[in-house]
Amino acid sequence: MSRIRQQAVVVGCVLAALLAMAGLFVTDYGIDPTTWLAGAVTAFLLFLATLDPWLHRHRAHGLSTDQHLDTAAEALAVALHSQWQAECRTRGLAGPQLLDLRWTATDLPVSDAPPAQAGRSDAVVGAFERQAGRRMVLIGEPGSGKSTVAMLLTIGLLDRNADGQIPVLFPLSTWDPTSEDLRAWMTRKLYEDHPALRNTELYGSYTADLLIERRRIFPVLDGLDTIPANRRAEAVRKINRAVPPSAPLLLTSRRAEFAGAVAEAGRIPGASVVELQPLDHEEVAGYVRASADAVTAARWEPVFLHLRDEPSGRLADTLSVPLTLWLASQVYGTGAAEPTELLDRGRFPDRAAIERRLVDGLLPVLFDRWHGGAEADGQLVTPGQAERALAYLAGQLRARGSREFAWWELRRSVPPVLLTVLGAAALGLLSAFGVAWLMTYASSPKLAPATGLGAGCVMAARTVFVSTANYRARSARQKSGLWRSLLLSSLVLGTAVGLVFGALYGLDAGLVVGLGLAVASALRFALASSAELTRASSPKATMARDRAVVWAGSLVLAVVFGAASALVFGPYQTGMVGLGFVSGLMLGFALSVQSLRWWWFTVARAWLALRGRLPWQLMAFLEDAHRRGVLRQAGSCYQFRHALIQDRLADRNTSASRDELNV
Repeated sequence: MSRIRQQAVVVGCVLAALLAMAGLFVTDYGIDPTTWLAGAVTAFLLFLATLDPWLHRHRAHGLSTDQHLDTAAEALAVALHSQWQAECRTRGLAGPQLLDLRWTATDLPVSDAPPAQAGRSDAVVGAFERQAGRRMVLIGEPGSGKSTVAMLLTIGLLDRNADGQIPVLFPLSTWDPTSEDLRAWMTRKLYEDHPALRNTELYGSYTADLLIERRRIFPVLDGLDTIPANRRAEAVRKINRAVPPSAPLLLTSRRAEFAGAVAEAGRIPGASVVELQPLDHEEVAGYVRASADAVTAARWEPVFLHLRDEPSGRLADTLSVPLTLWLASQVYGTGAAEPTELLDRGRFPDRAAIERRLVDGLLPVLFDRWHGGAEADGQLVTPGQAERALAYLAGQLRARGSREFAWWELRRSVPPVLLTVLGAAALGLLSAFGVAWLMTYASSPKLAPATGLGAGCVMAARTVFVSTANYRARSARQKSGLWRSLLLSSLVLGTAVGLVFGALYGLDAGLVVGLGLAVASALRFALASSAELTRASSPKATMARDRAVVWAGSLVLAVVFGAASALVFGPYQTGMVGLGFVSGLMLGFALSVQSLRWWWFTVARAWLALRGRLPWQLMAFLEDAHRRGVLRQAGSCYQFRHALIQDRLADRNTSASRDELNV
């Protein structure tokens, strides 16, 4: 649905609920409640029919036209530009302290293109467009800045938007080349990060599929090395098949991993391979002096002298990498530790020892509440708590072989049977209490225990069914036909339940309940999909859509049960309207959350928080970790800033788990 049509549905639902309530309680003017409710129901269904996108089949279900694709591409470019600009600022890459990364043609025999010219990150767009066919592979050592250059190129090309091709940065860590084609995977990622691409009214059908198929998307593939070693060669083969030599491409990888994959699978046709160069001691000194105050910079002077005297030593080799230089500037930027300790060859005999020291010192500095200056959204975590939580998440990602944390995947950290039992028990108890409480004060209090127990068992059984269904695969499929109809879904649900209530409690009760469920269905239809493609994707935005559906459905059913209680038990019976409202809120919540990822995330988060694994306010904590630089954001997922940080934290989580088992 378009944004205007979506807002109209919400306003119409609110008006329908208000008119129904007015017809029930304002009867002083001789208005027959049954006639009023029947009119309200009819008017609401006609209103939905005028707004239903499915009824405009010539617009909603035809394949995307060139005009549709142009509109979608423009909106997608706006969303991506906003997303990566914000990420660039969060990572501190928008100020004068940005390192100027340099690259030259590699000396490895991995390219069939002429040697590329040298380039710099401050002119990355021009350097890329000078490459023949705009095909480039960027390699380098771990932490050398490959992902940073890929992000800067994406932003620069989005700024220019010269040829109509939209650069999209795809982190490769979630791609399994042995089971999925590259184009199919990129299409799936577009739908996951930008669900508004499914908006058939604005963009037609199969929009992301056609954007990929017609090469309106320029793939920026980041991190070939993040794919498991036994799959990298197949990844190179599928990249070559999916992106022909005439199409632009940027691929990043670590040096040795790329050389190994090419040796087995062959070179990437027409792609120039360039290699990021290490920083020299003057660039290291300049970065530290620019990012620190005068007192802190003075503490670094012995280190600068050492780097000048031993330009190829272990410390110079470590600090010549942008990642470890940033780590060092953070760890020694507060004055709590002296950078001259790195000169101690006994404590730090090699590069690995220095890297461990820097990663271990990062979190206490970044999560020091006094040093950080402010808590995120009221979240109070000590450095130790932050380290334990991030180490646990790093361990879970290692167990799944992933570099990305999607909030809806947290459920995989809890055994499936336990998660299902916890979720079903919680919703079953909530439903049983709501129904039993209502029936206790109704005309049949003796039936309250049995009715509550029956409702709880039914709700628990339905929750088990929903939990065991493959929800993610089912939700990823693009539905079609009548079941996309706003009118049909609301009409069927409202009629079915309304007939039951009408048979039990009279026509007015059936009309009220039927109208209420039709309103709830229409709200779910309107709020469950994102109509705004230009809005940048983020974990917070994807979760907000689920929550909006939950609370909209809960409030509508609360009003329905409140009105039904007034009709069945009499509007003047003390407390029944309010009691019906509260009971309806409980049942509405239970019915709304079962098939939503937010509920299962909440159950998993609560269980892990009770066990001390994660903070209660997990999303606020992750957002804070992102602002402080420990995490980075890629679409609707979080990643650790670098694999070095994730791997070190995962090692510490393994050690902590082993110690816990020993105890």
